[in-house]
Amino acid sequence: MVGILWAVSGLVLANFVQAQVVCENYGLPINSSACSCPPGFGGPTCSAPACGGNIFQADQRPLVSGASASSFGNISASACACPTGWTGTECNVCQATTVCQSAFNAAGGNSSNVIAPQQNNLNNTLTCNTQPRVWAAGEMSCAVINPTLESVFPLLSTLNILRTLNTSLTPQPNATSFGPSGSIYAQLWYDGVEQFYCAASGCSQSVVGSNGAAWSCSGLQCTCRPGTTFCGAGSLNLTGVIDTLGGQLIITCDSLAANGTASCSFKQSVLQSVFGSAGLQLTDCVFGECVRQGFIDGAVGTSGSSGTGDGGSLGGGVIAGLAVVGASIVLALLGFLIGWTRQRKQRRLGAGLFGEGKGQHGGFAVEWSDVTYVVPQTYGSKGWLRTGPSKGQDDDKIILDGISGRVEPGQLLAILGPSGAGKTTLIEILANKSKSGYTSGSVRFPSDPSREARTPRIGFVPQQDVLPVMLTVYEALLFAARLRLPEYVTDAEKRQRVEDVIEQLGLTHVRDSRIGGKSSHARGISGGEMRRVSIGLELVANPDVLVLDEPTSGLDSVSAAKVVSVLHALAHDSDNPTAVIATIHQPSSQIYRVFDRVVLLAGGRSLYEGLGGYAPAEYFAAQGSPCAPGYNVADHLLDLAHESSSQKDSSSFNKESGTVTTNPPTVTERGSAFKKLAKLRSAAAFLTQLQVLAGREWKVLRRDKTFFLAHIMISAALGLFVGGLYWKTGDSIAGFQSRVGSLFFLGSLTAFSTLSALHNVLATRPLFVRERSNAYYSPAAWLFVRLLFDVLPLRVIPIIIVSTITYWMAGLAPHPANFFKFLLILVLFTICMTLFVTSSLNFLIGAAIPDGGLALLLSALMGLYQMTFAGFFVHLQSIPQLLRWLQWMCPLKYALEALSVNEVNSGLQIRDVLQGVPVQTSAALIMNILFGFDAQNYYRDVLVLFAFIAGFGVGVVVVVWIWVRETR
Repeated sequence: MVGILWAVSGLVLANFVQAQVVCENYGLPINSSACSCPPGFGGPTCSAPACGGNIFQADQRPLVSGASASSFGNISASACACPTGWTGTECNVCQATTVCQSAFNAAGGNSSNVIAPQQNNLNNTLTCNTQPRVWAAGEMSCAVINPTLESVFPLLSTLNILRTLNTSLTPQPNATSFGPSGSIYAQLWYDGVEQFYCAASGCSQSVVGSNGAAWSCSGLQCTCRPGTTFCGAGSLNLTGVIDTLGGQLIITCDSLAANGTASCSFKQSVLQSVFGSAGLQLTDCVFGECVRQGFIDGAVGTSGSSGTGDGGSLGGGVIAGLAVVGASIVLALLGFLIGWTRQRKQRRLGAGLFGEGKGQHGGFAVEWSDVTYVVPQTYGSKGWLRTGPSKGQDDDKIILDGISGRVEPGQLLAILGPSGAGKTTLIEILANKSKSGYTSGSVRFPSDPSREARTPRIGFVPQQDVLPVMLTVYEALLFAARLRLPEYVTDAEKRQRVEDVIEQLGLTHVRDSRIGGKSSHARGISGGEMRRVSIGLELVANPDVLVLDEPTSGLDSVSAAKVVSVLHALAHDSDNPTAVIATIHQPSSQIYRVFDRVVLLAGGRSLYEGLGGYAPAEYFAAQGSPCAPGYNVADHLLDLAHESSSQKDSSSFNKESGTVTTNPPTVTERGSAFKKLAKLRSAAAFLTQLQVLAGREWKVLRRDKTFFLAHIMISAALGLFVGGLYWKTGDSIAGFQSRVGSLFFLGSLTAFSTLSALHNVLATRPLFVRERSNAYYSPAAWLFVRLLFDVLPLRVIPIIIVSTITYWMAGLAPHPANFFKFLLILVLFTICMTLFVTSSLNFLIGAAIPDGGLALLLSALMGLYQMTFAGFFVHLQSIPQLLRWLQWMCPLKYALEALSVNEVNSGLQIRDVLQGVPVQTSAALIMNILFGFDAQNYYRDVLVLFAFIAGFGVGVVVVVWIWVRETR
């Protein structure tokens, strides 16, 4: 019994399933055996074409002669002859003003109660709208002409489209029942046979020009008719492509031409990848819409229209890019406002340098006790160096061993000793310089009780003269004064301070002479004058203590004597007595007599600390080492120091105490022995730092034009060469290869040209390190100005020159918008690579590889990496998964993709003849096949390059802040 019931139920279910009609052409089932069909189709399944009668007859319209009710047929000119005033493959497109009202009346229609009866006060007469713009529901019919399609399908192809904007405003029954408001329905016919049909919803219309129209839809779907020429019966089966069409659909139509037709584009992502950014091109389009005259006269019923415009909207990439630019501008303005406010606040703090005792300096003694300095010689288990030397570690190098001493304000102290005695190390510790080893002991700066209590200012003059070679003596000293004197000091007072220092140092005769040097082409001042300029850079800041490392090194006896006399006069200034400490390698007897106090070092230990003059000779004579009559006391002291070093004497002598002590190297702390001195900070406000630095860079750029002019001339020559090499590339397959080749050449040229930044890194680094250690300015201010004057004149301007020449000679996209988008990419890529090279070279030279040649080699290898993963030499999708991720770290890949996309999105079509067959296809398709570039990625690539710039910018800041600093 159960089996019989199952059999009966199965039979009933089968009969029910068989009874359900399957509607084609996206028809809508109205019962188990009939469908509601779109205009131009009929029969139970909407598969038979209909062109007899008129469009107001809906499903009662006669079918084409010879077409069955269950299969589609061939619409030929004899089978479907359109009546007067109608056109199109199925005679759906009206062309005369009166045919709509006549056909509507013949079908038994009534305008007063069918068309918006609530608005009967308007003109209800039906007219034929033949413009591309739709008011309610309009038909259009176009010829599809494309050389690529015609080479495979040579007969006539026609595309019919029904665009429904508002179903409540149209009297066309099929449009009312079949298509909802904001929808599109289309069929493609080939030689009179329907090949496939499509539908889309969520459509909106915008007006283009005077009466053109652009429709944007979502939810596109297409169905290929099996057995047709396009879908299996021809030489090329497009079923797989057509059935997968989806996503957004855009149909754009120009205003009518003089012949009453217009050109349109059928745009969808797959079609655009095949036929170009314009999609499938439609020609000889005719339009017809039966609509009430009152809608047109009163512009009623345009809901769903977005108004006039080009139909486009800002994409997400454009919006994001504008947001980034806007945020950058806002941050820059905010930073400027904050800097200006702080500058004004600091300038109101005081009355001036020479008012109310603000220029007072000196009056500090220097006292150091039991100073020991050790450099570890082995690696630790948790880092580059051990966290501290271990007890009994024999291989630790002891540079200083329990050194003590004192110098009063108004005294000149000379530290003597042979090479390697620890002289430079001692004064660097006294000057609070950063050290790489471990220091113990204490350094104090007792001050005159009658003076204002404050932190002492320590001036340090290194052994090597690191000076701005393109500036004059006055300009270099004024630069230091503007940055090292407090903000409240007026510029007139700073200039006066510079004039006083120049006169004090005896540099008046070279005041306006360029400093010069090895990196300068012009002859500069002498070595002795350079030493005095180096001293002057410290004097303009009014130091309380001045420390100098071998100020007479490399000078003749006369120049050395002048330098020492300046130091003696500075120390004995009656108004501002200053403690001056200097290391002297081998002073003459004339120079030696100037020293008030002397410290003699040998092997890191102090052999003598006390008064200068002949007092050390008397002390050592009492110890059994007399000085020969007439012999230079300084030479005698150095002889004793050499002898002590060779004997590795562990005793430390103190002239004034008369005691002998030994000091075991018990080291507990790393870094400077200073505990009371705060970290140096620039006296100038950040905005002042930017102004002064920019002024110096501008002077250097104006005076040394060689590097800038070389970049400009080389860029122009390269532009002519590359433009001639890729002259008028054309739109053939070979021409497309040349186009992308020219873009790749420009990208690679940009990547390698930024390596010239190595010159600037090596040239400016020593000066920056010295000025930073003396708190002239912050690294952020230097970076900003340095990059501005490096990127703009040496990177951006040359790349604009070479790109502009190449662009127009090579015949790239002729539209101005494409040209400026092209320049935008290259400028962003130039900035990106400059920041990358600057950060990597500073890191390599400063932290890991001090050899500039090796750093250049590694940078060149990074350029080769850029070329490898840019997508020109290897298809990005064919790279093994293990290595494919490397492309995402390659800025050149994004730059080349954006340049290529900008070119193909200009409407570039590949037109060529292969074995006698004409071929026309989208350059975007070829680009994707050859290189794996996506035609939609331009703005994404712009944002990625911005992200690289931000990332490399942060990297430059971090590298310069951490590694590009003075460590002695």
